[in-house]
Amino acid sequence: MFDLHRLRLLRELKHRGTLAAVATALSYAPSSVSQQLSQLEAEVGVPLLEPVGRRVRLTEQAEILVAHTEAVLERLERAEADIATSLTDLTGTLRIASFQTAALALVPTALSLLRDAHPHLRVHVTHMEPEGALPALQARDFDLVLAEEYPGNPNPRPAELEDEDLLDDPLHLALPQAEVQGSKTPLAALRALADRPWVMEPEGTSARHWAMTLCRNAGFEPDVRFETPDLLLHLRLVEQKHAAAFLPDLVWNGRRPTVPLRQLPRGRRTRRIFTVVRRGSSRHPAIQACRAALLRAVGPPTNKAYRQGS
Repeated sequence: MFDLHRLRLLRELKHRGTLAAVATALSYAPSSVSQQLSQLEAEVGVPLLEPVGRRVRLTEQAEILVAHTEAVLERLERAEADIATSLTDLTGTLRIASFQTAALALVPTALSLLRDAHPHLRVHVTHMEPEGALPALQARDFDLVLAEEYPGNPNPRPAELEDEDLLDDPLHLALPQAEVQGSKTPLAALRALADRPWVMEPEGTSARHWAMTLCRNAGFEPDVRFETPDLLLHLRLVEQKHAAAFLPDLVWNGRRPTVPLRQLPRGRRTRRIFTVVRRGSSRHPAIQACRAALLRAVGPPTNKAYRQGS
């Protein structure tokens, strides 16, 4: 029978990419990781790794082993959930990763609800964008991820992950005060900013891809002078009349918007916010309690910002 610990090291290598990254994540020496994988190769009787430049990649047989390892680990996740369900109180640590606006608007309230209901559950929260958090969830660095998906830009979802909707967050065109003009259609309001500076999230993010596609479909290439994942900085730049931006309702978290807003073209007005966990862990009572607390933190929809700014 193959050694499960060594199989997990092989799985870690698939998700983390290098022996050094595996060693760092697990606090091992790289030589120890290499030795354990060599022993696994001897157990299996076929090569599991092949050199590619200075790196290594998994062979076809190694990919087969990783697929079976994923199934075993999913079963163990379910066992852990069943054991936790049999207990009268939640203990241990729940590791959450969240992008900024959800971390500010939803996570503090959810933490308060969890603390009151489950005082012995330790919750650890990391601010991380979904592009990095979802691979880290696969690598078991987190137990739950708060993620976002922009309209017309669905993210690929690995089979070993499963998601659950949390809320739909309306998106708006945020204008510097000096740009406020008469009533316009959403498309006309967007085109009126074609020659103005913009602030957007960094290249490579789903938010940036969505924003660029929206502007290009309106017939112009935006002049992106400011790049940051910090949406509060986006808002401040709009307030100080330095740039236009696309901002979601969660930035205000129920408060009155501080800049003029316009609707976006139909089909581009809402981003989806959801939670993601590894398959097999959704029945864990800590996961269920966290998801329930986040839903309570969302509450009924109260802030339709575009109505106040359009």
